[in-house]
Amino acid sequence: MDKLNPPSGASPISALEPAEGYAGNIPLVLAHQWWLSGQAVLVDVRTHAERDWVGYVPGTACIPWKHYPGMALNPDFDSTLLAQVPCDTPLILLCRSGVRSIGAARRACELGYERAYNILDGFEGDPDADQQRGHINGWRHAGFPWVQN
Repeated sequence: MDKLNPPSGASPISALEPAEGYAGNIPLVLAHQWWLSGQAVLVDVRTHAERDWVGYVPGTACIPWKHYPGMALNPDFDSTLLAQVPCDTPLILLCRSGVRSIGAARRACELGYERAYNILDGFEGDPDADQQRGHINGWRHAGFPWVQN
């Protein structure tokens, strides 16, 4: 199977960026479409602290890639992902800026998920000139669903 095949009925493959070690990078708009339509499971790999302090997408799987503080790899990532999401399900992985989710997508592919995608720009996006996130790009900036405690 070609790892860049999107779920059936999904938007064109041309929107995806190929990547080494995982299925590819997916733009926010396409990730949002796949999630809303149920064509992929959105997995938030940020820490519980980030979700609590910054906000989160309701109805998503929360499986931290790393733990706060210290940002050590989550030793339960593999078992939690495998327990929550079947391996034949497309995954779209979300972190703060689209960097940590690359590592999580690579690991998911190693675990047998052939369609594990990194969401470009992440939840908060890139920092602006004042080193603040959420003003240039990212899930929140795009106006997609999120809540904050």
